[in-house]
Amino acid sequence: MSSNPTFRPKARRPRGLIDRRGADLARERAIVDKVLAVYEAWGFERLETSAFEYADALGKFLPDQDRPNEGVFALQDDDEQWLALRYDLTAPLARFVAENYEALPKPYRRCAAGPVWRNEKPGPGRFREFWQCDADSVGAPSAAADAEMIAMACAAFEAVGLERDRFAIKVNTRRLLNGVLETIGVPADDARTRLTVLRAVDKLDRLGLDGVRLLLGEGRTDESGDFTKGAELPPPAVDAVIGFVAAGRSTREATLAAIEPLVSGAEEGRAGLAELTSIAAILSALGVPEASAVFDPTVVRGLEYYTGAVFEAQLSFATLAPDGVEHSFGSVGGGGRYDDLVSRFKGQPIPATGFSVGVSRLAAALAAEEAAKVDGPVVVLALDQAHVADSFAMAAELRAAGFVAEVYLGGAGMKAQMKYADRRGAPIAVIVGDDERQRDAVSLKNLKLGAALAERAGDDRDAWAKTRAEVQVEVPRAQLVEAARAMLAAPQAE
Repeated sequence: MSSNPTFRPKARRPRGLIDRRGADLARERAIVDKVLAVYEAWGFERLETSAFEYADALGKFLPDQDRPNEGVFALQDDDEQWLALRYDLTAPLARFVAENYEALPKPYRRCAAGPVWRNEKPGPGRFREFWQCDADSVGAPSAAADAEMIAMACAAFEAVGLERDRFAIKVNTRRLLNGVLETIGVPADDARTRLTVLRAVDKLDRLGLDGVRLLLGEGRTDESGDFTKGAELPPPAVDAVIGFVAAGRSTREATLAAIEPLVSGAEEGRAGLAELTSIAAILSALGVPEASAVFDPTVVRGLEYYTGAVFEAQLSFATLAPDGVEHSFGSVGGGGRYDDLVSRFKGQPIPATGFSVGVSRLAAALAAEEAAKVDGPVVVLALDQAHVADSFAMAAELRAAGFVAEVYLGGAGMKAQMKYADRRGAPIAVIVGDDERQRDAVSLKNLKLGAALAERAGDDRDAWAKTRAEVQVEVPRAQLVEAARAMLAAPQAE
């Protein structure tokens, strides 16, 4: 901070953080409200925890350094203890449960929503601050609790307006993966090889089967020439892992049948099959469609975090970026069983499972898809300050009829006011000049149609001139609302 009175700080947003305006805030708020309503309807209790936790309580990102700032944003309190902004909503839950364990009902079913912060390298669609909306069940050991999370997640996505064919919850269990590793002879204490195998499987979407096969063997050289050392499995073991990864089928039952011979020789594999079989039965009983909850052997999440079932929510539609390139948002939520997190505090086994909706990421996906569908307010121009009260009366009349409407309150002329309406995404501009006032009339300009026709006409001024009658109409003042409704209902240019 400079003491120079002429110092002017540079206006700049911190890297990896974003500013949200009205439409974005409203979209995120609507998602949170709808998802929490589903969670509460399923019997989950709201809980709010503070943004800060003691860094040693977070655990997951805590490095062995003097300043624990890798993965989290941390600061030292006046008592020399390290505090950190929460990186998710689950670690604070684990602390809360451990701190209040005797007073809580078991299982303890909680839901929560709020911002979280991660001190990671930002990138496209990857922010350092974002909202999550979670539900967790602590103290529920059976696969039935996992099935409930999956079914409830499906209900939550439907509640925010996604049809069933537009998302899928992909489900796997770490026990099946452990069973495969046991079957191919990778010892439980060979953490390096196990982690390398799991990381290779996790890259299937990006590298394909051939790329995964290389990473399971000697390794892979990428396009830049960089070499990644592989798990160095012998060819029969590589084939076994690839067979498991490719075992997904069109139904949950068929997938289990394809996996069974690959893992049934291992105790963990049989336990994983029993787990998914139980989940499948409950999902069917709850009417969850096959396409909404898919058993997918390739799903790998939180390699050092999850202990059983894992789930990942993915959108099945792509959106167009401004440059016309299709963009997939990928995962918009996930979760699974994490039986060790609360146990860190209590020193005794405490099972837990949960699901988190990535609110900010889901909102961004919906915003990108709906960008062309969302209108701004109808803008009533104020061309004469002596009659600005009339402009307010018209805006009030439109709002009473269900429109979103506002009056231009700047000090500029008509050209700048029309530019303002365009920037606001207004579908209609209402214009009352001296001529209209003398006739007790109003002019309505269809800005959406005008933009479409202007794009079609290009540089052909004659073609544009012929379309002006389609874009702007004059009606009696008493017919303002009726004319606005008709203008919005009319087909727009294709």
